[in-house]
Amino acid sequence: MDFIWILFAFTCGLAAKKISLPPSIGFLAAGFILNIAGYQADASLSLLSNLGITIMLFTIGLKLNITNLFKTEVWLGCSLHTLLWIIVTITFVKILALMSVNYFSDLDLMTATLIAFALSFSSTVCVIKLLEENGEMRTRHGKLAVSILVIQDIIAVAFLVAATGKVPSVWAFALLGLFLIKPLINKLINHVGHGELIPLIGFFLALGSYELFELVNIKGDLGALLVGMLLASHTKATEINKALMSFKDIFLIGFFLSIGFTAIPTFEMLGLATLLVLLIPVKFAMFYGIFTLLKVRCRSAFLSALSLSNFSEFGLIVGALCVAAGWLSNDWLVILALTMAVSFIFTNIIYRFAHTLFAKHRDFLSRFERQEKLEEDIFAQPEQRPIVIIGMGRVGMGAYRAINSHSGDLAWGLDADKEKITSLAEQGIDAYYGDAEDIHFWESLDLSKLELVLLTLPSVQDAISITTQLNAANYKGRIAAVARFDDERVQLEEFGIDKVFNFYTEAGVGFAEESLALIPKPA
Repeated sequence: MDFIWILFAFTCGLAAKKISLPPSIGFLAAGFILNIAGYQADASLSLLSNLGITIMLFTIGLKLNITNLFKTEVWLGCSLHTLLWIIVTITFVKILALMSVNYFSDLDLMTATLIAFALSFSSTVCVIKLLEENGEMRTRHGKLAVSILVIQDIIAVAFLVAATGKVPSVWAFALLGLFLIKPLINKLINHVGHGELIPLIGFFLALGSYELFELVNIKGDLGALLVGMLLASHTKATEINKALMSFKDIFLIGFFLSIGFTAIPTFEMLGLATLLVLLIPVKFAMFYGIFTLLKVRCRSAFLSALSLSNFSEFGLIVGALCVAAGWLSNDWLVILALTMAVSFIFTNIIYRFAHTLFAKHRDFLSRFERQEKLEEDIFAQPEQRPIVIIGMGRVGMGAYRAINSHSGDLAWGLDADKEKITSLAEQGIDAYYGDAEDIHFWESLDLSKLELVLLTLPSVQDAISITTQLNAANYKGRIAAVARFDDERVQLEEFGIDKVFNFYTEAGVGFAEESLALIPKPA
């Protein structure tokens, strides 16, 4: 049975990739096909799904700055959207009921409100996968979308506590002790080195926090997220995240497959799910309007809103509660599962054209933008420094020191990690916080003063995206980038980047040249 799941998941995932769709859409289709073919999910699939979600939330926490959650555009934006969405969705459901649409005509106000509430959430799994596949997790709009998802997860946990009567134990207050033992956890992480113990300690921390929170009657997934956030400042947080990446992707296949095993759909149910999916443009418009009202730049607001324009697996949880209470028929679980699946497909397809859509409709979208800017959108360009290094990791720092030590203070750094910039500033490094994938950023600079842009980023997609924005802003200087593999180097060169260095090849050449200097030259 397990091999059959792998076979269908691989086949459908590959088919989706061949037609330029994300493999996750193929995994969804595989689940429905297996269900229709008569296969049943068992405990192992559920285990894979739960592991995938737990590991994913833990890795999100490792990359999340908790201060982001207290930004007005995050907590207020999420709250306003939820309230407006519930009002609009209840109205939509009641209109369908007045039209005597099957399944809707029997809904009372309370049940309609629960359905509206369930559909107000965006899918954490879908959005994170979408941002990761497009290399946008560290962008301004990516961080905004993830912060909204975290607030939604907290609201979801509060609802489950109220709806199920699963009140946290009095021992839940003992979880505050995690702050006291954080130095011990940090020391433990420091002692694991850089080998196979790195992913193992990642599993230990993620699953351990899950079990710890479950012991005090708090949703374990939330525990994995919060502990990840607690450890986000550790120097090995990025290394742990990278070590868990492949495991997370494999486990999440179980999540997508499990959706298809919910129930066998009918054409009527698919039609009703499609009706609910018609609300997605409304969801997008609400997010975009609220974000721009709260001073978010139109591009960031557009991309964040578009990525959040889907429905969450949380809808199935609410649906199950309503079915158990006798408020909904079991068929509603199928309708909600189909609605979620169709919304995943919609978001993944439309987001492929997100940047093109924004460029095409920018004049219209900018009409809703506030003149007043948020503090982090205001940037003062360094004077008399014609070289900018984007990505202040190990490669970026090496390039920064090499240029400024040999050619004077010509270079300055740029990174999307605010904490990293603060740390570099304390070391006297001339580095700044900014999103290089935002055309507004480049338009705020005097590009005639820039002669060279160095892209020291590990993601090819990031390099392509930044180059696209530079070209759109009419940058006339030169661009150089690094690549890990030869096919990536070819891809970047074909895209128009002036010089691409193969990271491993150049490291080998440099190592050889330095080593040869150790051999005395013959007299």
